Amino acid sequence: MSSHSNYYVPEQSKLPIFASIGLATTVYGLASTLNGRENGTTILFIGFMIFAFVLFRWFSIVINENIQGLNNDQLKRSYVWGMGWFIFSEVMFFAAFFGALFYVRNFALPWLGGEGAHDSATNNLLWPGFETEWPLMVTPDMATNGEAAKRLGPGESMSFGEAGSIWGWLPFWNTVVLLSSSVTVHLAHTFLKNNKRVGFNLWLGITVLLGCIFLFLQSKEYLEAYHHMGLTLESGIYGTTFFMLTGFHGAHVTLGTFMLLVMFLRGSLKGHFKHDDCFGFEAASWYWHFVDVVWLGLFVFVYVLG
Repeated sequence: MSSHSNYYVPEQSKLPIFASIGLATTVYGLASTLNGRENGTTILFIGFMIFAFVLFRWFSIVINENIQGLNNDQLKRSYVWGMGWFIFSEVMFFAAFFGALFYVRNFALPWLGGEGAHDSATNNLLWPGFETEWPLMVTPDMATNGEAAKRLGPGESMSFGEAGSIWGWLPFWNTVVLLSSSVTVHLAHTFLKNNKRVGFNLWLGITVLLGCIFLFLQSKEYLEAYHHMGLTLESGIYGTTFFMLTGFHGAHVTLGTFMLLVMFLRGSLKGHFKHDDCFGFEAASWYWHFVDVVWLGLFVFVYVLG
């Protein structure tokens, strides 16, 4: 007789189809919103709600399967591998944007500025007067066409050099909040492993609160950038890379906060998770630690060195 247990195969489901529809609608709505098309925000919201409902239903099924004891060790290992590959795909996602930032700063702008003998002619013919700098406050269009320029740079940057004091610099406090949340989610995990549910619920609740505080501070930062600093998605390559990197990270923080909130509600209201059976929470905590590491990269390369 084989020593391996049977692998549980769930019933066929249409949920993956609806998840694909929701994601496609969400992406289309996001693209429409960024391009200023009519009803783009509405389409984005509809797509997000479809996807959210599918995830809620899908996860409910998986949770019930685990409660019924249908998930054996082999299936649980597949969950671990699945979450690992998902986080790896997210690493590659952000690597593309960090790579774009590196390319712009170290190759594209120096070439436009005439660095190197083979690029000086390009600078003289196409962008005379443009000089390489980062953050890019004076776009090539501004340097060449002056007041007639259509592509304007920001009035101020978010870099540390622009901050009057570190104590009033929002990115610093965002860093403090997010790193603190990484500690609190680890404490929640430790209490759960020691079968201390009160401490688990307490520290997990604090983690969710810190995630909400981070999102509030980032929203405040965006409002200040748009209304007082002239830093927008359209303010040259600096504005584009800034909002693409920090905006996608903010979206991931939102998702991570929601995941941890669900885990908090499951633990505090339903009594879910045991010290030896808590993969749902562990997966969410892994994702949260990943989000924290990405922020450290953003803080260094976008804010401090930006």
